[in-house]
Amino acid sequence: MDYSAKLDEALKALHDEGRYRIFIDVERKRGQFPHATWRKPDGAVVPVTVWCGNDYLGMGQHPEVLNAMHEALDATGAGSGGTRNISGTTVFHNRLEAELADLHRKEAALIFTSAYIANDATLSTLPRLFPGLIIYSDALNHASMIEGVRRNGGAKRIFRHNDVEHLRELLQADDPDTPKLIAFESIYSMDGDFGPIEAICDLADEFGALTYIDEVHAVGMYGPRGAGVAERDGMMGRLDIINGTLGKAYGVMGGYIAASAKMCDAIRSYAPGFIFTTSMAPAIAAGAAASVRHLKTDQKRRDSQQTQAAILKTRLKALGLPVIDHGSHIVPLIVGNPVHTKELSDMLLDQFGIYVQPINYPTVPRGTERLRFTPSPVHQAEEMDKLVQALDKLWSQCALNRAELSA
Repeated sequence: MDYSAKLDEALKALHDEGRYRIFIDVERKRGQFPHATWRKPDGAVVPVTVWCGNDYLGMGQHPEVLNAMHEALDATGAGSGGTRNISGTTVFHNRLEAELADLHRKEAALIFTSAYIANDATLSTLPRLFPGLIIYSDALNHASMIEGVRRNGGAKRIFRHNDVEHLRELLQADDPDTPKLIAFESIYSMDGDFGPIEAICDLADEFGALTYIDEVHAVGMYGPRGAGVAERDGMMGRLDIINGTLGKAYGVMGGYIAASAKMCDAIRSYAPGFIFTTSMAPAIAAGAAASVRHLKTDQKRRDSQQTQAAILKTRLKALGLPVIDHGSHIVPLIVGNPVHTKELSDMLLDQFGIYVQPINYPTVPRGTERLRFTPSPVHQAEEMDKLVQALDKLWSQCALNRAELSA
């Protein structure tokens, strides 16, 4: 076989569809986010404003977080030195897990190197703990959840997105004595819509199922202490396993689950993705703990972010631009064509110094390609003015539709 030709063929297919992904070399400026430096392929250096980052609240630049990381780095050095089982557990890891357990009002928490790994490792391990387990998974669950469910070798059922009646039908069709788990998200990041937490918990109670919720795009952002949509809605106590990230609103990196002490103990004891992975660097754990601790009391920052998102959506709608608005902090602007989406992204960067990455298939379905904006409390009014004006101009220049989408 000509392996090189096969690689050429695979890459050409992406180019032909207009969805080949290019890494943009963007260097954030400490203390100046969302301002950054774009290092162009020709070596030129250009100032840009980042409008698509997942550091939703700017905590990656917060002095408390940076100070905690510096202190841990000076105290321990760079890496953890091993897996959690072999020399890789420090006071910083234990403190972070304690902060997360307290955040979600659970007995324990377990940290991973990413929320992707946390989802994959946990969901792929659960059937070993509950033989015969059936996992009922929302059709739009994140790739990490899909992968974990796929790899576990157990039975799975896919219910239509947020369709509680379809979920009920699937639960009713299975043996009532079979162990069950419902896996879903609180906020689906591409459309910004919310999962029906209470209705799913009611079904879980009725059919004796465990509940697994991904709060990755909600932790730090919702609830009086930033524990997520489940906290906001008074549902945390009804959820068995909560997954979250430290790399979005908390501004650092890593992922975790929060659950009962027994559940966390079983996952850490059986999940290969946890057992055989070097633990996160102590400095990262320290920074994440500082961020979680700070956001438990910083409601002003959360409110400011929600206000910014609402203003941006209102202004884009006023121009007739096709924004999806489900009331969350995520602002998806539908373009509907991969080539046009990439062209808009390139023009925003080249002509206006605005960085927003195109979102194409397979992240979103074909025909729903989009630009996804994540306004933060540190975006200034003049920066939003520049963004809205640029989009208005380019939308006309590219002769794109201005039909508003319904939520």
